[in-house]
Amino acid sequence: MSKTHPEDDFHDDDGRQHPGGGMKDISPALRGWGYEAGSINVRKIAGLDGREKLQMRLDLGLLQMEVHGRPDGRRPYGKESYLHYFEERLSRYVRIHGSDKGFNLSEDQCQRLREEAVMYYHRYLSLFILGDFPGVVRDTARNLRVLDLCAEYASDESDRFVLEQYRHYIIMMNTRASASLQFKAEQFPKAYATVTDGLKRIKEFFVRFGQREAFEKSNEVRILKRFAKEIKRKLPVDPLEKLQGKLERAIKREDYEQAAKLRDEINVKRARREGSEA
Repeated sequence: MSKTHPEDDFHDDDGRQHPGGGMKDISPALRGWGYEAGSINVRKIAGLDGREKLQMRLDLGLLQMEVHGRPDGRRPYGKESYLHYFEERLSRYVRIHGSDKGFNLSEDQCQRLREEAVMYYHRYLSLFILGDFPGVVRDTARNLRVLDLCAEYASDESDRFVLEQYRHYIIMMNTRASASLQFKAEQFPKAYATVTDGLKRIKEFFVRFGQREAFEKSNEVRILKRFAKEIKRKLPVDPLEKLQGKLERAIKREDYEQAAKLRDEINVKRARREGSEA
């Protein structure tokens, strides 16, 4: 449960002081929307303020979030989020001191960033279920900035590393959403390159922490590799790959005369390709 920070100055989006509303029975909102264990149930609704809201069904109620800005609609210190506030503080510090040397985040500040990141996690998960991929890209990229900020500037060592366990998951979600947008636009080579880059970033993460063997066992890696296979089926077939497949089939049926012809054809085409790339 989030802590209350009395020194914070929370505002609504219009800049007014955030009022404390009384508790109201949410039974009408839940009527006809049962909780389904093992699945993520989300929907978009029109809020009383005219803005679109996200709702996630929980076993004991629901979680409601803003679609834009901070998910709870608050503005710490008048900024969009704690992340924006601390990033601005860092920029101001560098302008004054000429470098970031000496800038740090306290344990309490890192805790606030973590609590806030959980809100964005719930939102990007909901947006992914609804197919709102631009929102997922935005919120996952934002949470990766939280990890980078804490890793670089947290004064306590545990605060520098506690969020790193989620980095490969966030990269996976960011990659899936980005590639899904490209896939939907039929930009299949771009989508394949995006997934390949995501896998590379996840591998670099595991290598950095001395866990190279965990890469192949990672569920996030398996998800992206399955997506890569799906995208690859949409890509134009490489002539050399097609010939290579024919060669393998010829060898399998022991048609060595045909295999020799195919091998020669492959060598000629490969030489031409290498010559054109030189």
